Amino acid sequence: MDFDIVIVGAGLVGASLAMALKDSGLKLALIEGRAPAPLPQDDSWDARIYAVNPANARFLDQSGVWGGLDQSRIAPVHEMHVWGDDAAARLDFTAYQAGVAELAFIAESRLMQDGLWRALQGQSNVEIFCPAACAALEVADDAAILALQDGRVLRSKLVVGADGRESWVRAHAGFEAKPREYRQSGVVANFTVEKPHRNCAYQWFREDGILAYLPLPDNKISIVWSAYEPVAQELLALPGDEFCRRVQEAGKNTLGELQLITPPAAFSLRLLNLEHLVKPRVALIGDAAHNVHPLSGQGVNLGFQDAHQLAQVLLQREAQRDCGDHFLLRRYERARKEDILAMQLVTDGLHKLFNNADPLLRTLRNTGLSLTNHLGGLKNRLMRHAIGELG
Repeated sequence: MDFDIVIVGAGLVGASLAMALKDSGLKLALIEGRAPAPLPQDDSWDARIYAVNPANARFLDQSGVWGGLDQSRIAPVHEMHVWGDDAAARLDFTAYQAGVAELAFIAESRLMQDGLWRALQGQSNVEIFCPAACAALEVADDAAILALQDGRVLRSKLVVGADGRESWVRAHAGFEAKPREYRQSGVVANFTVEKPHRNCAYQWFREDGILAYLPLPDNKISIVWSAYEPVAQELLALPGDEFCRRVQEAGKNTLGELQLITPPAAFSLRLLNLEHLVKPRVALIGDAAHNVHPLSGQGVNLGFQDAHQLAQVLLQREAQRDCGDHFLLRRYERARKEDILAMQLVTDGLHKLFNNADPLLRTLRNTGLSLTNHLGGLKNRLMRHAIGELG
């Protein structure tokens, strides 16, 4: 079976690339191990929540997806307040200061996944192989040949690895990957709150990790507590009411009493920086291409930006130019490497800075946080980058 592009992985990033190429005239294959579960009929919430910046919301909207999501389950973020670990240093961001309507949108992973999956069903240029698993990859001069475990063989000009942090494509295409484990887990859960959150997000740098409150509709919040493994395991083992109390106290009782609506879950954290994102006939996007600390909430945004940039390179290529041409794919790599590296340096640097017990360093980091709050130009640039207007 011949295709122009085979995308391995139909998660948020892989599916968004397929949708961005829906009017390209290119013949696409999308490989996925299992279809996403249908949205539940009850009012339950997904514990995996993402902060989607406005630039990527526009990208999904242009692809015909964002507008079809249930907007009553998406919360805009109008303000964000960040505290250092001395109970005094703080940094405040507002959409008004940034000159935008919102800093981000908080949306459930499964809501976006369902919207993308439904949109894909109607695309005539996309053939979905699901359930399907890869067995072998051979890259020749004129094509990449991907064998599936069920015996089918797909031949394409380009294979895109969008298959997550343990990427099969990355490993079998020969990319060297040496992730650095943070020895932390991101503990996630959702709550109802006593006091209105007013569409504000909060973040606290603490001695035991970094805690973020993200607003959900109807006076609910989602939390991500990035904590070292012993603390994370302790949190996961707590009874529900005790877990609520710990999260409430860690958040300085900012939103009053918390009531748990989804049990806590956790995912391990690591840093992954690849020297290259492309090889002849192979490109990586999303978590297959990079992993970052979640303290900035930019992981999925980097992935969507990968998909957007790769789609632009493919759509704007010269007539009849091969989609898998290495020099063409290098345009995508050059366009993305600086932004990815900048985000990794910031998040990894902040992680190291706030996980150091040196008293002098503690004073310096908190002073720097407060100083940034009063430097309008620097703060505005940070905001513009976070919302996707820079980079």
